[in-house]
Amino acid sequence: MRLALAQLGVEGGEPETNLERALEAIDDAAERGADLVALPEIFTVGYFAFDRYADSAEGLAGPTLSRVAEAAADRGINVLAGTVVEDLAETAATTDVPTPADEGLANTAVLFDRSGDRRAVYRKHHLFGYESSEARLLVPGENLEGAIAELEGFTVATTTCYDLRFPELYREFAERGVTLVLVPSAWPYPRVEHWTTLSRARAIENQQYVATINGSGEFPDATLLGRSTVFDPWGTTLASAADEPALVLAELDPGRVERVREEFPALRDRRR
Repeated sequence: MRLALAQLGVEGGEPETNLERALEAIDDAAERGADLVALPEIFTVGYFAFDRYADSAEGLAGPTLSRVAEAAADRGINVLAGTVVEDLAETAATTDVPTPADEGLANTAVLFDRSGDRRAVYRKHHLFGYESSEARLLVPGENLEGAIAELEGFTVATTTCYDLRFPELYREFAERGVTLVLVPSAWPYPRVEHWTTLSRARAIENQQYVATINGSGEFPDATLLGRSTVFDPWGTTLASAADEPALVLAELDPGRVERVREEFPALRDRRR
């Protein structure tokens, strides 16, 4: 499978501009032969534009995700719609997708297949602490049902940004057979070493592909560090970017996970 990571330039509080850039990246990825393209965290309004979350929130059947689904179908490409700010009440009223609460907002990733059909929904489990507005504004995801999909020979799951610091979530996905984890993010400077070390560790310890999709851009209180990267199940970097907008491409082999686990069967030695 050819995977594309769309490291978008994200402008705070400019959802229409950011969406157009995302749609252009989907087109570019399709032109370059990608089977799956992934977008970053809160790629619409910008993660750090907390004062715009409520205004930009939509249900899963809202116009933003509908346009992404249409682009996936038009170009015949699988798309991870990074994350968006989801209006849970609107989702409950317009879809049959279970929600963690009757109302409120969530940080939500949606995976669409080549036909534009919704295949998986993941709501960020670990909301950023340190007195961040995220924990105050958003409802965390509560379960993993519906968060995993079979796609292009891989069992695919999503986690989001801060989730990287919680290895038990990745281990649970590994126990559910996941072979590729996509990680849409809005990771800022100066935590560069945390970004690269945690991502590689999650790949090594679970012997699975981990692909981190970060944004690029400056906000009043933060600058995104980019460095979107694909790690294979051995922890080897297959492709990566610097901190400017980029489209990162990598070839993934679905048989690689099984071969690594057979060659070095660490997961069999786990004691509970």
